[in-house]
Amino acid sequence: MNYKKLFIFVSFILFAFLVKAQDNSAVTFEMKLSKSKLGLNERLRVDFMMNKDGDNFDPPNFNGFRVLMGPSQSISSSWVNGVRSYSKTYSYTLAPTAKGTFRINQATIVIDGKIYKSLAENIVVTAAVDKPSDQMTADDVADENLHLVAEVSKTNPYLNEAITVVYKLYVSPSISVSNYQPLDNPTYNNFWSQDIKVTSLNAQNGTYKGKPYRYVILKRVVLYPQKSGKLEIEPLSLDVTVDVPTNKRDFFGGRVYAQTNKTVSAGNRTINVKELPLKNQPPSFNGAVGEFDFVVKTSKNSLNASESLQATVEVNGKGNLKLFKLPELDLPSSLEVYEPEFTEAVRTNLAGMQGKVSNSYTVVPAFRGKYPLPSIPFSFFNPKKGTYTTLNSEEIVVNVLEGPNNSANTGLASNGTNKQTVIAANNQFNFIKLDANLSAVGENYFFKSNLFYLLLLVPLIFIPIAILFRKKREEIASDVVGNKVRKANRLARKYLSKAKKELGNKESFYVALEKALHNYLKAKLKIETSEFSKDKISELLRKKNIEDHTVNGFLDVLKNCEAARYSPFSNVQMQQDYEKAGEIISLIDKQL
Repeated sequence: MNYKKLFIFVSFILFAFLVKAQDNSAVTFEMKLSKSKLGLNERLRVDFMMNKDGDNFDPPNFNGFRVLMGPSQSISSSWVNGVRSYSKTYSYTLAPTAKGTFRINQATIVIDGKIYKSLAENIVVTAAVDKPSDQMTADDVADENLHLVAEVSKTNPYLNEAITVVYKLYVSPSISVSNYQPLDNPTYNNFWSQDIKVTSLNAQNGTYKGKPYRYVILKRVVLYPQKSGKLEIEPLSLDVTVDVPTNKRDFFGGRVYAQTNKTVSAGNRTINVKELPLKNQPPSFNGAVGEFDFVVKTSKNSLNASESLQATVEVNGKGNLKLFKLPELDLPSSLEVYEPEFTEAVRTNLAGMQGKVSNSYTVVPAFRGKYPLPSIPFSFFNPKKGTYTTLNSEEIVVNVLEGPNNSANTGLASNGTNKQTVIAANNQFNFIKLDANLSAVGENYFFKSNLFYLLLLVPLIFIPIAILFRKKREEIASDVVGNKVRKANRLARKYLSKAKKELGNKESFYVALEKALHNYLKAKLKIETSEFSKDKISELLRKKNIEDHTVNGFLDVLKNCEAARYSPFSNVQMQQDYEKAGEIISLIDKQL
């Protein structure tokens, strides 16, 4: 019986010992380091972790380190499927004070009356690193993952050769951009510039310095350098709002983002512009750079005198179409030529300007005959080939079928001034008097002569006449309205005098009438109205406070002048248009 009790007692002691041992083996206390090697300018995080609450925590002395923060405590406790989980941590943030190898000794804590010790660890401190990884702020991350780049198509173009600049914003997949706005737009000094509109911001995949990025095209511009040598392209600067991911999580487990604003710039770009070569430069070169075609054409080759034709000088192709002067027509002096009307149909894309430009001359022959429009040259520089090219237009002969003969030019119309052969006659110097009939001067005196008394009385006679004349002038000057009417009527007769002479000859009359109207506006408004449309003329007159009724009358006469070229007009209609034109000119002059 005593043996039985002894067996039960020993079994109980062993069971308690095993339970106690099992319970003691479940306690953990350890030290965890954020890194075992760091730079002198980096930070070290040290955590002392235990799975059961304890007392009297005693940290090591951290030789070779300076304590920046700590100790900070964090406790975590939870129940999962009836099993309790517990964790308690003491944390320190340390900064190394010197390079070398340092040892972080044991820390101790008392848990359930028993002392537990952590294991010691060695730390290697090296020289300072370029970018401490543990000090990367949102700004630092944005700097490394956000780049604005200006991509230039050509850095050594010729003068007036097109180059393109495309501004791209590269964004690393690790961050995102929520907004941006321009801070400083380049002005492109010494360049002719044309922006190419970016209709939508579409993100595309690409690489930047060998790393994968997403990029968007923010701005595109075409530049034509107007000066040789080294030219600076000013930078584009942006203020960008960047969302940078952090290591924190929100309540639902989503990553927390830190937002920052960064200023990014594309930086200055230097363009080395080459001068156009002087060797083999044609005399007709006028600054055209590119690849062009050249043609001179007329609307008709046969017409009657006083009719008009259009002679067009046209250049089309790809290059600096808006930046050079078209060659001028060299026409015979016997042809009346109006100032040319310039037209352009040019579009600008990333390849530069493309399209055509032209000058259209209105030519009116006055006499019958054949008039040559001689060939004219057009030269341009081809930057791809590095050579000059000269194109010559074809010679065109204009045949004037009906009209008066030019007495000074009976043959083929020449290109310069008309010349006639001078035939010397035997009596060509008869105006020189070789035999002079001289008479002696008499001794008659002027004083007290009849002429003397006559000249003495004449001023006395003219005094009353001058008084009457002055009074008449004052009466006329006081009549302001009458003076305006008389002045306007004289002006109308002056400009319409040529048209009046051509009454009955439809073509000549309406050409003269239209020219009279334009010349009147040219004289009064100091502008070339032949270059303007009727809408532009109407706008100019209304700006001068001309009444709408008067403006509409002026435009009606101009329309009749144009319609007369294609429609039959009677002598009555011509007389009405002549009188109406005189009335309109008088009204405009009075209102001005």
